[in-house]
Amino acid sequence: MRLGLKKTQTVTPASKLSAMARTRSTRTTVVLILLSFLAYGAFVAAFAPFPSLSSHHGPHFRLEKVNRKFEIANDMFWKDGQPFQIIGGDVHYFRVLPEYWEDRLLKAKALGLNTIQTYVPWNLHEPQPGKFVFGGIADLESFLKLCHKLSLAVMLRAGPYICAEWDFGGFPAWLLATNPSPKLRSSDPTFLQVVERWWGNLLPKLVPLLYENGGPIIMVQIENEYGSYGDDKAYLHHLVSLARGHLGHDVILYTTDGGSRENLEKGTIRGDAVFSAVDFTTGDNPWPIFKLQKEFNAPGKSPPLSAEFYTGWLTHWGEKIAKTDADFTAAALENILRKNGSAVLYMAYGGTNFGFYNGANTGQNEADYKADLTSYDYDAPIRESGDVGNAKFNALRNVIARYSSAPLPSVPSKNERIGYGPIRLDRKAGLFDLFDMTNTFNAIESENPMSMESVGQMFGFLLYISQYTAKNRQSILFIPEMHDRAQIFISCPSEESGASPTYVGTMERWSNNKLSLPDAKCISNISLFILVENMGRVNYGPYIFDRKGILSSVSLDGETLHGWKMLPIPFHNLNDAPTYNPIMQVVNSTFSKMPVPRKRIIYNAENTSKEPAFYSGHFTIEKSNDVKDTFISFNNWGKGIAFVNDFNLGRYWPLKGPQCNLYVPAPVLKQGDNIVVILELESPNPDFVVHTVDEPDFTCGSSSMVNVRQL
Repeated sequence: MRLGLKKTQTVTPASKLSAMARTRSTRTTVVLILLSFLAYGAFVAAFAPFPSLSSHHGPHFRLEKVNRKFEIANDMFWKDGQPFQIIGGDVHYFRVLPEYWEDRLLKAKALGLNTIQTYVPWNLHEPQPGKFVFGGIADLESFLKLCHKLSLAVMLRAGPYICAEWDFGGFPAWLLATNPSPKLRSSDPTFLQVVERWWGNLLPKLVPLLYENGGPIIMVQIENEYGSYGDDKAYLHHLVSLARGHLGHDVILYTTDGGSRENLEKGTIRGDAVFSAVDFTTGDNPWPIFKLQKEFNAPGKSPPLSAEFYTGWLTHWGEKIAKTDADFTAAALENILRKNGSAVLYMAYGGTNFGFYNGANTGQNEADYKADLTSYDYDAPIRESGDVGNAKFNALRNVIARYSSAPLPSVPSKNERIGYGPIRLDRKAGLFDLFDMTNTFNAIESENPMSMESVGQMFGFLLYISQYTAKNRQSILFIPEMHDRAQIFISCPSEESGASPTYVGTMERWSNNKLSLPDAKCISNISLFILVENMGRVNYGPYIFDRKGILSSVSLDGETLHGWKMLPIPFHNLNDAPTYNPIMQVVNSTFSKMPVPRKRIIYNAENTSKEPAFYSGHFTIEKSNDVKDTFISFNNWGKGIAFVNDFNLGRYWPLKGPQCNLYVPAPVLKQGDNIVVILELESPNPDFVVHTVDEPDFTCGSSSMVNVRQL
């Protein structure tokens, strides 16, 4: 049943209530350097565009223009003149392959949801300045049309900042190389100029998809939790003017802020120009917060809405996997719904941070850095692989069924998963074997180290090379500011070509440690190699301006090192569309045909355990109907990134934990031969084997215990 108004109360159709007040309307190019190393080019991981979506939500799908209206009046939402209780959930199109969009949305409907909320990550859609991508996993319009086809309303969180535990909070990394540096999330003209270009491309695509134009979009969010960051009202008003200029005056604009007076004072625009929604800890009593919410909306324009009702929580590497109790979560939701409140489950379906798009958080300072897992399962009712056979899904569905205006759809069948068994990997080459260290003609040279973004390397790895004089004693290396993790190697350039750089230690942003370099018996200068990994940009808080690489001088025994070469090691990210298939070239014995500068061919675990290296293997799927979801277990491996059939699954780090396995969706696989390539940074499994299994696993590392939270 659905909670209705008391019989003694007169229900006035929204169309007859007073009209909502109207609000007044009011380049720096960075070239992404993709270097073509003679041998390394074969290892640039690329991603083929995803197949086109089926015709029912492709180019031939049309939205019908009808007399439709979504509005706020009498402290309620109204849809076509009828009261509407939002029972929604976040499903992010960019965290699930397009082939599975419909599956996840149907499961959201079976949960009882009538509304889908999603962010729009700017960096996915504009990976390079002025280059816009709206295809494949970035095909926002097709996702929205599919929501419409399934009769799901949409709350669209257009940014420009989204947070979302997504790299840089959704901002494109090239902003970090812009000169002058923009002041993010502010009315700084440099920042507003690029925002206007971005929204000038995004918002017109939304116009035919607005509810009043026959589409699914009932509300569009401005910024996100701005009250937790700043209080630049001119910035918020400028975003409103931009949105109104593109979208018109009928669509409801909204903000979302934490449910405290301070957050709402800073992050909202009072009155009825923008609807102010709230979020808060799941265990909080929602109704005093909804009462506070009313102060920041015009009279009669404040339906109670928790725009982020937390069904779970995020997890960082090195933490226990976060879990929340199913019955506790369901009871908290019912406390909102039973009084006609509205709620959006964050998350209804979490998904996966494929590629290099995971975000990170900081503590009291920017050195207190914590990167997010590849999995964004979030302990949501719909699990990362689409499973709904869990206590949380059932508990939430049972609550929602009591307040739904119609019987809930049946629950779709479980997605089949399969373990294909072990995959033996062959070592193809060490990372340093792919470079001629005596002829780094592709390097960028500078007196001092430069950031990744400054040399056009937005994601992945950057190799810094310098030299110092042998001192016949140990030396102390110090890098005051380095983001995020560096492996240090040294070598004697005068030695025979068979000598490979020797691993001497690891430096990490969160420990800010100094490193003792051994006494190397070199007759000439010693070469220093610093391989820096970008582990994901900060997405929340005061330190989101998070450049990567070496951001300070580098000192040896207190003296600054000068004369640096920087070698970008580019891997294509999730939204890149390559024109060739380099990974397959590697698998097809490319290495045996390439002139490798190092003569060392035979490797053993003892002398290569800390040297980054590429490994590859394959497994065969005999029948097309055996192409199912799977997981790759990286137990007994160290840290690295993994690719299947050229698709970047993301990072693995079982030594740190808690995530042991990477999710491999069936659309990545194919009948016949399937190729696995990994870049292992430090500790390969002595057996050189990975296993495909049919279950996720979050028991790796020292923090293997489950952390049950009462949020």
